[in-house]
Amino acid sequence: RNYYGGNWASFSFSGLLSWIKENQEKTDVNDECQDWRKLILDNEEVICLSRKDKTIQHVEDFCFADRDSAEDVEEAGALPKLPVFGAAGAEGVAQESEKQCPPMESTLQEAESREPEKATDTEPATAMEGNDTEITSENEGSHGTALGESTLGSGKTEAAPSEISAQEKKKKIMYSQIVREGRRFNIDLVSKLLYSRGLLIDLLIKSNVSRYAEFKNATRILAYREGKVEQVPCSRADVFNSRQLTMVEKRMLMKFLTFCLDYEQHPDEYQEYENNTFAQFLRTQKLTPSLQHFILHSIAMVSETDCSTVEGLQATKKFLQCLGRYGNTPFLFPLYGQGEIPQCFCRMCAVFGGIYCLRHSVRCLVVDKDSGRCKAIVDHFGQRISANYFIVEDSYLSESVCTNVCYRQISRAVLITDQSVLNTDSEQQVSILTVPPVDLGKPAVCVIELCSSTMTCMKDTYLVHLTCPSTNTAREDLEPVVQKLFNLNTEKETEIEELEKPRVLWAVYFNVRDSSGIDKNSYDGLPPNVYVCSGPDSALGNDCAVKQAETIFQEMFPTEEFCPPPPNPEDIIYDEDEIAPEESGFSNSPETKPESSAEEGSSGGGTAVKKEDTEE
Repeated sequence: RNYYGGNWASFSFSGLLSWIKENQEKTDVNDECQDWRKLILDNEEVICLSRKDKTIQHVEDFCFADRDSAEDVEEAGALPKLPVFGAAGAEGVAQESEKQCPPMESTLQEAESREPEKATDTEPATAMEGNDTEITSENEGSHGTALGESTLGSGKTEAAPSEISAQEKKKKIMYSQIVREGRRFNIDLVSKLLYSRGLLIDLLIKSNVSRYAEFKNATRILAYREGKVEQVPCSRADVFNSRQLTMVEKRMLMKFLTFCLDYEQHPDEYQEYENNTFAQFLRTQKLTPSLQHFILHSIAMVSETDCSTVEGLQATKKFLQCLGRYGNTPFLFPLYGQGEIPQCFCRMCAVFGGIYCLRHSVRCLVVDKDSGRCKAIVDHFGQRISANYFIVEDSYLSESVCTNVCYRQISRAVLITDQSVLNTDSEQQVSILTVPPVDLGKPAVCVIELCSSTMTCMKDTYLVHLTCPSTNTAREDLEPVVQKLFNLNTEKETEIEELEKPRVLWAVYFNVRDSSGIDKNSYDGLPPNVYVCSGPDSALGNDCAVKQAETIFQEMFPTEEFCPPPPNPEDIIYDEDEIAPEESGFSNSPETKPESSAEEGSSGGGTAVKKEDTEE
């Protein structure tokens, strides 16, 4: 791949168009060169890796904005294309149309290029000095949050004018303008938020990786009920200031939420309903239908049919515990998109000598027949790289290895719209909305709407992510929800009700493989020192990925601490032996010794080769 993060990555608009084209064509990659087989000894065998990504399916994109002369429009600030070295598949990507995103930029160059944008577009932020400091800002809609000891640069706040004429407010956005401002978009393949007390936030603070990231509070929790979108009161202040709830409903809601915070101390309240669903339990709690809807779909965010009472109480408690740490909602969103998180870890790793090779494919794993352990990999240059541990993302394994694996699918949609699903005085809102299923047994759809101050879309537009577990193709699963919330009509004459809805300017639907939760023993013939990491799961948070990373690390290095706080560069003392050039682990000879292993990887979505420093 020519980008970081695999299916965790994010793209500019032109980069996403290239990604769409690549996945719609699905061209086979021919293995023309067979010279690498000379590197395999008689007492060795190979496990070939897949040469093409099969984790993305049913990609469909649609343009609803007026198509003027967009073909002649170039992306503002686009860098010249770099030549591609290596595999024929990579050459094909580089020769694509001018929609292709700039290839293989270093993370440091990318960070520098974004500084001017942050200076003008980033909103004022709250800086934290201690790991456990908790801040509740007065105006959450205009504040971002930095974790650990990191500090967000403050800039000019985008304030919505108080009085704007209707004609000026509804500016018509052309497709050519989206293409021209394509670098303003950072479109994630996976849509997630960070729980303020979740495992990923704790890991970012502990490892000090938070210094490379900036965050913005999710400002609103929304609900879809009786055909309308409305805001859900979450905190105590929100509940008592709400005009949606009567005084009796406010007392009911506060009483139930207080119970959920320490429900373990009151088993008599829920034990007889343990075998029932959470929705059934809520009906017994003297809650009005609107409160039941808010709690089930907007606070617990669980299934109406599949979630047990205890699971629902746990989800509600997690939501409530995360309130107030950084804002009035439990969630944070990383500026420039979720795809920044893998790059943050890449930057920290690079500081301490990690190497990342883009457009550098791996042909096979080399396995010793006697021990059954993997000894090396062979790349497409015919180089043999030895190591003691190998980590590979699920999508790189061949069909023969994954014969017994049963995958789930995630339905995804990404929309560019011209206004928010719920307009308020402030245009800069980060909102999360759960749309309950129309038919029982169908999954609910999670909708995350991002404004331009998140640095994921151009001004006067919103980026909307829709996600749910798949039952059909992504378009079949998600288009009914899109039609409820948005106006897809491209004709000038539309009904008044449709005009009130946000207009979709551009949309893409796709299914992505969910390989989380698969036992390693399900893979056929993998050596014991080869570890498989999954792609993104369908959950809103990132706990699954953090747990998996820690589990793999502890299996390889049981005596080491997972992601310890890094030392300050000025505190590192180098010995003379460490300063001397080390023997490289790259070799064209099959006689390469395992001791001279190299550290190599492609973040999140590639094959990683881990050097063992503690053994042998």
